[in-house]
Order: sequence, then structure tokens, then C-alpha cells
Amino acid sequence: MLLEGKTVLVTGASAGIGRAAAIGAARHGANVAINYHSDDAGAAACVAEIEALGRTGVAIKGDVADPATAQDFIARSVEALGRVDVFVNNAGICPFHAFLDMPAETVDRTFRVNLHGAYYMVQAAANQMVKQGDGGAIVAVSSISALVGGEYQTHYTPTKAGVHSLMQSAAIALGKHGIRCNSVLPGTILTDINKDDLADLDKRERMAARVPLGRLGKPDDLAGPIIFLASDLARYVTGAALLVDGGAFVNLQ
Repeated sequence: MLLEGKTVLVTGASAGIGRAAAIGAARHGANVAINYHSDDAGAAACVAEIEALGRTGVAIKGDVADPATAQDFIARSVEALGRVDVFVNNAGICPFHAFLDMPAETVDRTFRVNLHGAYYMVQAAANQMVKQGDGGAIVAVSSISALVGGEYQTHYTPTKAGVHSLMQSAAIALGKHGIRCNSVLPGTILTDINKDDLADLDKRERMAARVPLGRLGKPDDLAGPIIFLASDLARYVTGAALLVDGGAFVNLQ
């Protein structure tokens, strides 16, 4: 019960890594507010699982690409749950596309969701934590793509590098307030974000074969690392980045 009595907020939590983190936090004793963009059924199912664990859950709809959504999510979460102890920035998109004819609107949307959305959400959560006066923890879901390139991800990899960098700088800015800021860098995780790209079974098997642990990741593989960084077990960890990729990044030979 690493988060007993804590209030945890998670963005993009109607499915995938965000959902796993939200339910994992509830398993460890937290009340949880989730942000989601459009999947009403998925958000309701996530809240139902949180409540089945005996915790309070609330779902708040909003597009993180709109800066006003950050203020709304924090305010409504505090109204429902009282405070913010842990903030998990997870919301993100990756519409795979070739570089040379990448539509400007695809680049713009990806940056606004992944990077601008992270900035304003983290800023709003941090302001609430500073107001409370007793510290907190922020965990951002970056990606292995912050460290390596991708032919069809030229718009995506810069945003994830930016999220990683944001946590490093925020760790410095917020350390004096007792707020720790860290990131997790998932490898290839089987979620809605890449289900079309990995529908090709041969490609999927090739990618899994490159992972030393022999498989692609699942959303639940991220819940433990996120909860660790959010918990007092990581009380002297800030500005860090934790690879959660089955060893893919180091497998170069």
C-alpha cells in the first residue's frame, strides 16, 4: 500500500498506460481522478475498477491540448478529492506518418497534446501542490523515443524528448517546494496508440525478438515503476528517467 491515503491524478487514463497507472494507484491505497479525451465508456470502466477496490474515483473529460483543460482538471479534482499528492502526466498521441509529406496539422496536434498539454498540466498540478505546502510527486510518461529516432515518428520523438527535459527542469524549479519530478520511458507497449502499426504480425514478432526479455510491453508493466516513483520509496529521486523497455534500448549488438 505505497500510496495509502494519497490523491493521485492521471491524464489520458481511459485506456492503456494511464488506465493501468490509475488502477494500480488505487490498489496501493489512493483515491484517483482521471482525465480523458473522448472515451466515455473506457473512463467509466476505469472509475468502476477504482471503486471496486474500495477507493474513490472520478473521471473528468477534457482535451489536454487546450491550456484551460489543465486548470479545470486540477480544480475539479480538488473539489472532488480534496487535494493533489501525485500527478501522472500520461496523455499522448502518435499518428504514424512519413516525414517528407507530414501534414502541418498532424505536427501541430501532436505537439499540442504531447508537449504543450504536459507543460500546462504539470504547471497546474505543481501550483496546487505548492499551495498545499507539503510537497508532492509528479511522474511524466515520456518514451524510449526521447532517446532514439523513428522513421514515422519525426513529429512524436521531439515531444517525448521535451517531456523528459521538462521533468529535469521542473525537478530543479520545484525541489525547494518538496515536489519531486521524474519520468518513465516506455519501450514498445501494446496500447491503442500503436495497435494499427503493430497489426502486421510479422512486424510485431520482429520487434518482440529485439527485446531481451522476449516480448513487447503491456500497460501494467508501467504501473509498478510509476507507483514507485510516486511513492516515498523514491523520496530522494528527482530529475530521473527510468527506462521500462524490457532491455530494448541497450540491445544494439
